[in-house]
Amino acid sequence: MLEASLERNGAVYKVSLLPMENAVLAFFYEDRIKIGTLAVSTPGLREGGAGTSSVLLGGKYLIAARALSERVAAIYNKMSIVSINTKLSEGEALRLYASLFDKARSGPSTDLASSKD
Repeated sequence: MLEASLERNGAVYKVSLLPMENAVLAFFYEDRIKIGTLAVSTPGLREGGAGTSSVLLGGKYLIAARALSERVAAIYNKMSIVSINTKLSEGEALRLYASLFDKARSGPSTDLASSKD
């Protein structure tokens, strides 16, 4: 499992990735792992082609869940299932978790320095 975390203003934001042979599971969450809005995505059939995505469960963070799912699918070129559970605003969550995703896949386990933003 690949993981990364960031502590900011007393909250710990985390990403946990589980790459498998045919798919990638990704959990984006605060403090303890929880299921949140759930999205699934497939990569494009051709290089640079658009994939498909859909929100399966949840009513918050619809755009962030789909965007993160599409990003994971495109980077790994596999189906992705993504869960996002956070209290951040949707735009802030998308930026922070996209950055954490990049850090998680760059190494086996990454803890980012604390930020006072």
